[in-house]
Amino acid sequence: MKNNLSNIKKAKYYLDKNECVGIPTETVYGLAANAYSNVATTKIFRLKKRPKKNPLIVHYHSLKMLKIDCEINNFFYKLYKRFCPGPITFVLKLKKNSKISKNVTNGKKTLAVRFPKNSLTIKLLKNLKYPLAAPSANISNRISPVSKEDVKDEFGKKIKYILDGGRSKIGLESTIISLIHKPEILRLGGVEIKKIKKIINYDIKYNTKKKRIASPGREKVHYSPEIPIRLNVSEAKQDEAFILIKKRKLSCKNFYYLSKNKNLKYAAKNLYKTLRMIKKKKFKSIAVEKIPNKGFGQAINDRLLKASRF
Repeated sequence: MKNNLSNIKKAKYYLDKNECVGIPTETVYGLAANAYSNVATTKIFRLKKRPKKNPLIVHYHSLKMLKIDCEINNFFYKLYKRFCPGPITFVLKLKKNSKISKNVTNGKKTLAVRFPKNSLTIKLLKNLKYPLAAPSANISNRISPVSKEDVKDEFGKKIKYILDGGRSKIGLESTIISLIHKPEILRLGGVEIKKIKKIINYDIKYNTKKKRIASPGREKVHYSPEIPIRLNVSEAKQDEAFILIKKRKLSCKNFYYLSKNKNLKYAAKNLYKTLRMIKKKKFKSIAVEKIPNKGFGQAINDRLLKASRF
């Protein structure tokens, strides 16, 4: 990892030419392009093989830039002050005069936005005259990338440059909250619901039934290693990779631990890394023991459920 200006200049060079660049964030790596450019954002969808109906998250570094594109309210201000920059995405009303490409929103009047915490990406954004549309840097519905090497695994030489920011610290996508009408959670992620409730003093719910895709992460199948997954399993089959939430006194090459002591935050950070490792070892199936459905465990279970529908 090289935290220097020359790398940022190189990323900017390609972005200014409407190319896609891999960027690090604290959640997962993103496939970034100029959010105001139809040409650049079209490349995101093509590279990811992403359905056009699935909107993109746009990354900003300042409120001043965000206010050019979106309308904001008191709920937003409270959450922004507490959690930004950080792993939370807001769905806001798009202003009529916004230059955001319609590719990004699928022609909708709303926009998903966030303020990434990774220092390299913040510096990059400060050097650009536009925000960055940046979904996860992987082929759609596959495992999200948490390192430069993961992005290379997905795209090889199909993208011009990857800004190396080391391994993602959180390793799980941002929590998405819609602030269009009443606040509601559209995707579980890097900020726990109970913390959001405390800040806005509102009994916010996780909406799993919304039919229209108003934000990323709403597809039925997602985050998949493209291997069958069995959930809530107490015993694995022979030659099946077995994912456990905490370390045991067992000696078997097929066991993969998400944490040493049932730490759900640490387990969430290791989830995609573990799934990718299992895929590379060419297991035919995966078993996962029951994971507590609380805190970060809710986000882990959400990802595994969608991955298991492969």
